[in-house]
Amino acid sequence: MYFCHMDELNHINKKSASEVIAALGKRFKEYRLVSRLTQKEVSEKSGVSVLTIRRFELGYSYNITMGNFISMLKAIDFTDGIADIMPEIPVSPYAMAKLEEHKPKRIRHGKQS
Repeated sequence: MYFCHMDELNHINKKSASEVIAALGKRFKEYRLVSRLTQKEVSEKSGVSVLTIRRFELGYSYNITMGNFISMLKAIDFTDGIADIMPEIPVSPYAMAKLEEHKPKRIRHGKQS
């Protein structure tokens, strides 16, 4: 079995979109195989054609859309990884300091009648 080496997706800014898609296709195949699913099973679960899945795993960049890719990730039960593609932007230290300035130091409740 071929295992996609991490450096295939390192330095992504120096790679063409086609090279990134090819590396993702190889990585997807590994996950599919570990999930013990055939291309046909992924196709049935995702609604993406077997031909598109086959071409994607072979590294061809055409006919793969973001929608297809997400559907395929869901089919192999890799939904947790989808959020890691673009994590939330962290709050800057400056913004945190501003929030802390306006946070009350203590809470006082008025007299209850």
